[in-house]
Amino acid sequence: MDTWLLENAVLARLGIFLLFLFVFGFWEFLAPHHKLYVERKYRWIWNFLLIALNNGLVKILFPISLLYFAKLVQNKNWGIFHFFELPFGLRVVLEVVLLDLIIYIQHVLFHSMPILWRLHKMHHADLELDVTSGIRFHPIEIIISMGIKFASIYFLGVLPISVLLFEIILNGMAMFNHSNIYLPKSLDDILKLFVVTPSMHRIHHSIHSFEHHTNYGFNLSIWDRIFGTFLKEPNSPLTIGLTEFREIKFLRLDFMLLIPFLKNK
Repeated sequence: MDTWLLENAVLARLGIFLLFLFVFGFWEFLAPHHKLYVERKYRWIWNFLLIALNNGLVKILFPISLLYFAKLVQNKNWGIFHFFELPFGLRVVLEVVLLDLIIYIQHVLFHSMPILWRLHKMHHADLELDVTSGIRFHPIEIIISMGIKFASIYFLGVLPISVLLFEIILNGMAMFNHSNIYLPKSLDDILKLFVVTPSMHRIHHSIHSFEHHTNYGFNLSIWDRIFGTFLKEPNSPLTIGLTEFREIKFLRLDFMLLIPFLKNK
């Protein structure tokens, strides 16, 4: 099983990514939540160039993938989970849930620490939200996040299958909850009891700091409820983005990369 995962993980993840992109992109076309005021093709060109840049840097800077590292950790019996004999299914579920908690904590840190917030601002500087916004992060933030994932796999002793499932779920949920898709309120209210929905995460991208410092979850909504960062509804009509980056030029790749180094306004 592990051999198959290691040999086919890249193609599997690429195929699932393209599937999510098609499904949510088509959903946005058929039933958008609201009209986009910045032309989609302009934003998509730069967002996809950024995604390609990030993927290239990860390949160069991390010659061993998270999955291969998890296999090494498993072979060496490193990590907390190797001290316990748990049923396979239970262990996988616990590992995926704990990794999701770690990503929630990471997200909170990127908002609360000024030096990390400078990097994360690039994600919030998008003037619209759609399926591509969920994978639009500064390269330095991606590198830091990869370091946190490697450390988490090492200290927890996460299995390769858990890593693959978590990465697929995280990627898919990030694309889902950033999508400009319409969901009936009754369905949305039920879903957000368990997972982060677009309406919940849209508040996180509000121009107002008292709103964009809430709803940090990417997958499970329970963390925001437990730690008191959940906001059910915006306090005012919602405007996406940041006050200091309202110009269209900040959607271009060169200006996106410069955002963390620009003087705060």
